[in-house]
Amino acid sequence: MMSASEALPVVVYRKQRNAELGLCLLASLFGIGGYLITHLNRGDALSITSLLICAGWVALCIGAHLVVRVRCAYADPVILPSVLALNGLGLAMIHRIDIGFEPPMAAATMQLVWTVLGVLLFALILIYLRDYRVLEGFPYVLFLVGMVLLLLPLVPGLASPRNVENGSQIWIEIFGYSFQPAEIAKIVLTLAFASYLTANRDLLQLAGRRVLGFHLPRMRDLVPIGVMWAAALLVLVFQNDLGTSMLFFGLFVMMLFVATSQIRWVVIGVAAFTAAALLIGQVAPHVATRISSWLDPFSDYDRNYQIITAQFGIAWGGLFGRGWGLGRPGLTPVASSDFISAAIAEELGLVGLTVIIVLYLLMVARGLRVALTSTVIFGKLLAAGFSFVFALQIFAIIGGVTRLLPLTGLTTPFMSQGGSSLVANWIIVALLIVISHQARRPATTMAPVDANLADDETAVIQAQGGVGQ
Repeated sequence: MMSASEALPVVVYRKQRNAELGLCLLASLFGIGGYLITHLNRGDALSITSLLICAGWVALCIGAHLVVRVRCAYADPVILPSVLALNGLGLAMIHRIDIGFEPPMAAATMQLVWTVLGVLLFALILIYLRDYRVLEGFPYVLFLVGMVLLLLPLVPGLASPRNVENGSQIWIEIFGYSFQPAEIAKIVLTLAFASYLTANRDLLQLAGRRVLGFHLPRMRDLVPIGVMWAAALLVLVFQNDLGTSMLFFGLFVMMLFVATSQIRWVVIGVAAFTAAALLIGQVAPHVATRISSWLDPFSDYDRNYQIITAQFGIAWGGLFGRGWGLGRPGLTPVASSDFISAAIAEELGLVGLTVIIVLYLLMVARGLRVALTSTVIFGKLLAAGFSFVFALQIFAIIGGVTRLLPLTGLTTPFMSQGGSSLVANWIIVALLIVISHQARRPATTMAPVDANLADDETAVIQAQGGVGQ
């Protein structure tokens, strides 16, 4: 038996709230800089209204930080600043696209309203959700709710006119307001997957037979992946949405891999989805059109006008871009939503787009670090799942805009115009912050840490009963 003097090392995390405050103030300057430089480059005088908007954005960033400081003092200090930087850049670019029209549009104003709502929900979750583990234990109910939300646009009478404009059956309209239920479904289904895999990970990992060195799962264990496969096909065929189909099925497969550490689930999942996509591509014209637009967009200039103009904009931006307010991003249809990364590349260049991608990678990496830090299986899977949601969205939409992949209808998180996506993503960030706080905070019974360790990010200390901060 291990003696007291041989106790295992205990990792102690600093609160690092002052570091987060500094990063939040720096992050707020990204959006403010884009907003002000746009007007200066266009020869516009800076008005009192512009300065008040900038002050309000700084106040919102500080307010979000203060909620974290008070309610989740041990949370990861990098996630919130990364999100604020991306959200601010998105607002600045949407505003820049707005003023390129005559008369100017007001999409940025509405996006700012949605941002405020998202931050308010972020704050409410941090204040009232004391323990995220209360969300565990209802996998089948959550799965059913998530599937209903995902397939809701197929219900007669709920479809929004925006579906005709966008070509995908992903919007519903209630009392004159349109939103994408899939954005809420990605939260609910991630909770359902994490809860289900927490309860069944041992069976999924160990049960089954080995055939020719390959561990085959039992048929009953294939039912969940089969259900998600069927749901993904329904979305692909009837909702005309390759992006959402890939996102949810890919999310489930990746969470299966995290839960079991077995590559067989990835092989089975990728093979099943690829086979289905190839088959559907032969009979569903919209899938074939997406592939054709990817491989040879200039074969049909009228149909592929959006992706072609985006390529022209990216090429015109070059390495360092035209500068804020000096490009023509408004020539690309719906540049403020699906193609905002093309607008960024046109005005900030490939260097600017690379910086955006690095910010996203940083956010995803810190989310995965939350998963590694958590000692609760449900917390690990939930944090990893939410990180994969962001990673898959970023890979799919930026890959589509740059023609690395076929174009999908997914949004660019925190940057694209759209209230349902923005609010849902802020909810995900709030849950990540809560998980991080509970994973990093010391036990209440621990003794204080030596003051000499205050400047270290973490301290590894040998102690009999553990140490705290």
